[in-house]
Order: sequence, then structure tokens, then C-alpha cells
Amino acid sequence: MNEGRPIEVLLVEDDQGDILLTKEAFDLNKVRNRLNVVNDGEQAMAYLRREAGFADAPRPDLILLDLNLPRMSGMEVLSEVKADAALRTIPVVILTTSEAEEDILHSYRLHANAYVSKPVDFEQFIRVVRQIDDFFVTVVKLPAPGQRL
Repeated sequence: MNEGRPIEVLLVEDDQGDILLTKEAFDLNKVRNRLNVVNDGEQAMAYLRREAGFADAPRPDLILLDLNLPRMSGMEVLSEVKADAALRTIPVVILTTSEAEEDILHSYRLHANAYVSKPVDFEQFIRVVRQIDDFFVTVVKLPAPGQRL
């Protein structure tokens, strides 16, 4: 159990409509977690490494990562996160429109924690975000802030 502490969620997404849907899903589901958003892979890595204007960025407890990103793909971000000893313990959920078997396999080979296809229906999207939140906040035990393996 999460002990009541809101978690920091980093959404890496370039589609403004999907960002709005995710924010609405958090609001409608009364998710207390803090949603931080970056719009491309390079921003994601700068945020995670607290570089280039992100010096005060909170360390995320969970990353929601789209695969189709400008400047640096989601696969590249996933690969870098899981190769970095300081970041690899952060759970990464791929949240993407791709249902390609090759993307699913590649994501898991790079150690994604989950792969979720974005539903196009708003109600289903809300349900999916709620299930991700329920699982990673209620079911899964996350490391305490600042803890590394």
C-alpha cells in the first residue's frame, strides 16, 4: 500500500489531445497523484536527469511513456532509463496507440514494466488510467522517495 503519499507521475506525450485526456482521467478518477508532462524524448531525459531547466523536477515514481515521440523515440527513452542505474528502478508503463507485436516485444525486451494500448473511446481511456493508477499506487509497493538499488 502507498501509505497515502501521492506519487509523482511523468507523462511523456506529444499529442495535446492525449495529454488533456490523461489530465481529465486523473481529475475524474480523483487521482491525487501529481502529473508532470514533457512533450518529447529529449525533454524526458533532461527531466529525469534534472538538466536543461528541470533542475528542480521531482523524481517520478512512475513514467507513462508514449512510443511515438519527436526528437527521441519512446523506445530510446526506455532503453536509456533502464540502462541508467539511477533511473532503472522507476516503473515505466508504455501507453501508446501501437498494437504492433514487434513494439510490444521490443518494449518488454527493454524492461518496460507494462505495455498498454491507448483506447480511442474516452470512457475506456478513463478506465485504463484508473486501472494503471490503482495497480501502481494500491497494489504495487514502490521504493521510498530517494531510494535506489
